[in-house]
Amino acid sequence: MERQLTLAGDDAPPESPERTAASGWVLRAAATLLLIGGFGQPAFAGVYLSGEFDGLTWHVLGADLVSYLSIAQLGAAVAVWIRVRRAWPFWSALALTTGVFAQYLAGMEGALWLHLPLGVALIAGIAVTFAALWMRPLPRRVKAVRTDA
Repeated sequence: MERQLTLAGDDAPPESPERTAASGWVLRAAATLLLIGGFGQPAFAGVYLSGEFDGLTWHVLGADLVSYLSIAQLGAAVAVWIRVRRAWPFWSALALTTGVFAQYLAGMEGALWLHLPLGVALIAGIAVTFAALWMRPLPRRVKAVRTDA
């Protein structure tokens, strides 16, 4: 059997069909930003609880940012569901967004009995979703090529 030469040369690795689609990269970016914002929230709360009243202002601004980022992640997850045919990122993002809004309302009402444990659960959920999105590629949907006329 004769060996075929390619334009890329013999040393080039074969292209992997398991490359992450553009919508997957957008979802990963949104999940990364949500992770950073989510982990910043306890730090801002700690500043406030240590006696610095300005920490509460930062905590509220962080809550707004995390809310917007969770909506962005939900939108990116919809795109992944449509383009890549993966539903689990949508359901995960929907659960996180619902939790973020419950967390926001509990914080505004001063219901710390709910706000604190829900915050811990959200950080765990955000971290697990982030890890799951970065562990495996989110490949492009392969369209079948029709050979009949």
